Amino acid sequence: MKLINTLTYSTIVLSSIAVHAQEKLDPTVQSFVTEIQNNSQLKKISHELLDGIGPRLVGTPQMDQAGEWAIKTLKSWGIDARREDYGTWKAWERGITHVDMTYPRAKSIEATQLAWSPATKKAVNADAIAMPVFKTKAEFEAWLPSVKGKVVLMSQNQSYGRSDYQYKDFGLEDLYKKVTETKKAEAEAWANSIKVTDYNNNTLPEVFEKNGAAAVAISYWTGIMGANRIFGAKTKTIPMLDISNEDYGMLYRLAQNGTAPKLTVNAQSKHNGVAKTFNIIGEIKGKEKPNEYIILSAHFDSWDGAQGATDNGTGTIAMMETIRTIKKLYPNNKRTILVCLWGSEEQGLNGSRAFVEDHPEIVKNTQAVFNLDNGTGRVVNINGSGFEKSYEYMTRWLAATPSFIRNEIKTDFPGAPGSGGSDHASFVAAGVPGFMLSSLNWGYGTYTWHTNKDTYDKIVFEEIQSNAILAATLTMMADKESELVNRDRRVLPTGRNGKQQEWPEVKSPARNSDAYMK
Repeated sequence: MKLINTLTYSTIVLSSIAVHAQEKLDPTVQSFVTEIQNNSQLKKISHELLDGIGPRLVGTPQMDQAGEWAIKTLKSWGIDARREDYGTWKAWERGITHVDMTYPRAKSIEATQLAWSPATKKAVNADAIAMPVFKTKAEFEAWLPSVKGKVVLMSQNQSYGRSDYQYKDFGLEDLYKKVTETKKAEAEAWANSIKVTDYNNNTLPEVFEKNGAAAVAISYWTGIMGANRIFGAKTKTIPMLDISNEDYGMLYRLAQNGTAPKLTVNAQSKHNGVAKTFNIIGEIKGKEKPNEYIILSAHFDSWDGAQGATDNGTGTIAMMETIRTIKKLYPNNKRTILVCLWGSEEQGLNGSRAFVEDHPEIVKNTQAVFNLDNGTGRVVNINGSGFEKSYEYMTRWLAATPSFIRNEIKTDFPGAPGSGGSDHASFVAAGVPGFMLSSLNWGYGTYTWHTNKDTYDKIVFEEIQSNAILAATLTMMADKESELVNRDRRVLPTGRNGKQQEWPEVKSPARNSDAYMK
């Protein structure tokens, strides 16, 4: 079966190459294709950014290093580049996390301290205690004093550690039904247990901290074996950790069944006051209309459970490759072309919102924003973002792209404006035609999005090459328009509440981390 699939895929690839070879493209578009397929810099810059510097959590030294690297790289291609500061954030630097079980046997535990977690001054030795399912608040309050001096396991224990698709693919129908129903019931019971405490997953860690816990541990499992999401800590003085589903389940079962596992926790990190937040802007000045703009958009920051490869290293490298190619092969651009690598997207589109707020002169004269931010796959969907005439110009621009790219893309015009999700939304709210170039999933949502598995090896470079060709072609076509495209907004339909939907409002960025860190 694998051989048949491989041969079929090879046939499709060869067929697409043959069709592509016969297709007559605009000479500049053909040069884009040749350059990106034969002289790609994607692997080089990915290695430098992801292996050499690593994840880019806002407020960390790695974010600063990445900014310096991006400016240096863009300038090496002859592209003017600058850093634009727009605020401050809590400065934090990840160190080593090491957790060992020392009883009832010796085992190193797969654990990661959460972003902005307090460090341990010295290694902490403590028993682990499992938070049970509560029926009433009184039960919770009676149990709470027992957390003193303990590592509190505050996530639900997963009875089934295999991914759902394996039960579906390999289990009998009755087994799959049983697993599905049991998991649903256990999740509901756990959610109800949290609810009766009068706290939630964000506020419970501080409650445990105030009651003398030594550390708080969770397991934010995605449902895919080995993949956990890594976000920010909710504690102020004690470490907060994420433990792999496999190790967490073992610790939880031991604690629940009366064998209190003993842990040694060494969580090193540095708190360095505040750091400046920033965007990186690369610029190719327009030759005829320098005060009109086309923006290549990708967020530069990431969470730091891994390398931030598919969220959003892939968007970053694709847009950098795009502007490199444009600089080399499209020298007579009429409008100014910007590549904008946004900071602190993960905390609320802060970088792009700051740019919109700080640069009204650019916003009012922006032809289009093309945004990449959903993994490593080839672009397969483009939504008109609610702009009434988007069909007219986007269809024209897409027609110039190679068929092996264009034929994969489904469009929705005029579509609907996104109110968040990624940085194009900051511009759409301001009335700028901004388009999310939406990619094929490649397991993004469950496997790499914000997880400990978001690493370089998950990048499919062939797909990223196609996205760079697409972005370069769309940019050229948008640039060739004689005037700025129509910005009329569609009349939005009635929502489920029976009221007329409204265009999303422009929102101000968080210029510091005070509210976010509360």
